[in-house]
Amino acid sequence: MNRVRWAVALFVVASFARTAPMRAAESQHAGSAVWDSVARVLQTPNVFAGGYHRFNLPRRDITLHLKDATVAPELALGAWAGFSDDPEHAMLMGDLVLTSTELSPVLSELTRRGIAVTAIHNHLVGEDPRLVYVHVHAMGAPLELARRLDAVLALTATPRPVSSPAPVALAIDTTAVFSSLGRSGKARGSVAQVSYVLVPDKVTLAGMTVTPALGYGSPVNIQMLAADRAVATGDFAITGAKVAPLLQALAGHGITATALHTHMIGESPTIYFIHFWADGALSDVVRGLKAAVDATK
Repeated sequence: MNRVRWAVALFVVASFARTAPMRAAESQHAGSAVWDSVARVLQTPNVFAGGYHRFNLPRRDITLHLKDATVAPELALGAWAGFSDDPEHAMLMGDLVLTSTELSPVLSELTRRGIAVTAIHNHLVGEDPRLVYVHVHAMGAPLELARRLDAVLALTATPRPVSSPAPVALAIDTTAVFSSLGRSGKARGSVAQVSYVLVPDKVTLAGMTVTPALGYGSPVNIQMLAADRAVATGDFAITGAKVAPLLQALAGHGITATALHTHMIGESPTIYFIHFWADGALSDVVRGLKAAVDATK
C-alpha cells in the first residue's frame, strides 16, 4: 500500500512540475494580450517601465509658447494614462492636457464614464494658449477602463493614433544633464527627461499600494532653446515635511515654483506636487534642479 501511495504522490508532483511552467506561460500570454488590447483601444503603444503600463498621449497638436520660448511637446504637453500591472483589476491614473474649450465636455464625460477627477489645475504660468491639467483615477478591468477613457479622449483634439515623431538630431548635452542630475534618462531632439521617486515609504490609496512611478513619480524635463539657454519644467512629488525645504532650494537657485497641489485624493501619506519653471544657462538649471532633489533627502 505504501508503494502505491508513494507512486501516486510522485505522479502528482511530476504532473505539477510539467504543468506549472505551462500555466505561468499561459498567464503571461493572457496578460500580454490584455495590454495589447488596451494599446489598440487607446491607439498608442504600451510602454512598461517602473512596474506599470504607460500609454503616452502627447498633445503635438498644440503649439505652446511661454514668453519667448516655444515649448516642445516632450517638455510640458505629455498627457498619459497608466495602469498598475494587473490584467484583471488595475489601478488607472493619468493626466489629461486640455484646452479651455475641452475642459467642460471632458469633465462631464469623465463623470458619465465613472472615472474620478482628482485634480484640476495649472502646471505652468503665463503659457499661451492657456492649458488645464486634469488628473484621473479609476479601478477595474484594464480593457474596460481603456474603453471608457477612449470615449473621453474622443472629445479632445488629442492626436490619435499616436505615431512616432520623425527622427531628429540630438540637440542637448545628455552627458552633462544626466551626470549633473545623478540619473540616466532619455532624450529626443532638444529635450532630455529623467524621473525620480522621492517618497521612500509605501503609499496606499483605497486600501491598495500605489505603484510609485505610476502615482508619485517626479519627472524633470529640460529643453535647450539655444547654445546658452535652457528651460525646464516638471514636478516633484514629496511628503509635507519636504515642501518648505524644496521651495527654498528652488527659490535659492532662481527656479520658479508654478504650482503646489495634490494629484490624488485620500492617499496615505498625503503627497504634494510642486511644479516648476527654470530658465537660464544649462549648467545653472541642472545645478538648481539637483539642489531641489537633494533638499528632499
